[in-house]
Amino acid sequence: MSELSMDNFPLDEQLIREYLLDNPDFFNRFPELLLAMRVSHTERGAISLVERRQEILRTRVTQLEEEITSLMKIATENEKIFRFNRELALKILKCEDLGQLRQAVSESLKQEFGFTHVRLITVHDIDSELANIWRQRIQQGYYFGRLTQAESKRLFGSEVGSVALTKLSEENGQVIFGVASADAAHFHPDMDHLFFEQIRDLIDHMLPKF
Repeated sequence: MSELSMDNFPLDEQLIREYLLDNPDFFNRFPELLLAMRVSHTERGAISLVERRQEILRTRVTQLEEEITSLMKIATENEKIFRFNRELALKILKCEDLGQLRQAVSESLKQEFGFTHVRLITVHDIDSELANIWRQRIQQGYYFGRLTQAESKRLFGSEVGSVALTKLSEENGQVIFGVASADAAHFHPDMDHLFFEQIRDLIDHMLPKF
């Protein structure tokens, strides 16, 4: 019978990995291994597993702090939008005619977010420019992004940076609710439309009353 040696039992790194994952207290039972083993480091050469673990934990803590800061910023922005929508809803519900409605929506959006233009535009088929915007730009119900020079002038009377456009319900005919910003990057195709959907629904609710 041939003599057994370690060469007859090649190590399987995956098995070692799985064993250590299944036995997280392994190094507690053999603490000397933590100091004896070395891993490479791009800046400091070879370091112990303890040092490497501490470094990984510090990096992870930094990442978590950044994630928490980002989440807090998003929460603050969401609260700001919630409060704005609530106040705007109260103003809209008090409007007695279309002129007051236009003024309430326009002034509120411009003051709160610095938008340059806010429009409610009725589209008639004989107006080919508006009809094309209705059928093409907001075919899916919403459009966020940039317009051509001609489209900008037809909708807002001047060139603008970027826009958010949405359709009102068919009950109100072909009506476009449009908001423009001087910043060409403010509105973009990947934006969520919930904010404008809420304002659109309020306008939809009030228009038949006038």
